Amino acid sequence: MNVQLIPKGQVEVPAINVKEKASVNAADTALLITDMQNDFVHPDGRLFVPSAPATTPNIKALLENARKAKSPIVFMQDTHLANDKEESIWPAHCVKDTWGWQIVDDLAPQENELTLQKTRYDAFYGTSLEHYLRNVWGVKKIIVVGTVSNICVLHTVGSANLRWFEVVVPADGISALDEFGQALTLHQVSNLYYGDIVEHCIDIEFKAGG
Repeated sequence: MNVQLIPKGQVEVPAINVKEKASVNAADTALLITDMQNDFVHPDGRLFVPSAPATTPNIKALLENARKAKSPIVFMQDTHLANDKEESIWPAHCVKDTWGWQIVDDLAPQENELTLQKTRYDAFYGTSLEHYLRNVWGVKKIIVVGTVSNICVLHTVGSANLRWFEVVVPADGISALDEFGQALTLHQVSNLYYGDIVEHCIDIEFKAGG
């Protein structure tokens, strides 16, 4: 079978609908922070994403706003054991109880915040995330930030959409290994999963009330 490849430099990014602001109801909106762990975010990490450190202060500002608004907050922690099957795809990373597995210090979860361990890209796969969102908190909308954009972030957004959760993604709160991955994520979130894209984490406003 002959496969026609698109010549390098001839792929155009389709228009992405970006909103100036996103206003969310604090009571039924959860903040989901995905894989902001040393192995991805720290330069010494095993799968370092060069653009990830720049997102940390943006996510931190969003996290502080979510805490003030008393919105549910969930940290997803990529978790593997030695000789995990994923090592056939990626170098060993986020091995449980190692430094690389830990969430970066600047985004350390507080005692009243939920941390869930996941073994694959999708934060819903094999976890109790949906139970907490739907049955404990009554969440209707999820703000998703973290890394890697076109892998764990995008698979999580897609899975949320298939469960009829509304999604908001701030562009400066996600990071990819390359520009293509970032553009792909924003396009898919906006055009396929009907999520709201804003440019900055600070463009998300938490409102009290029902």
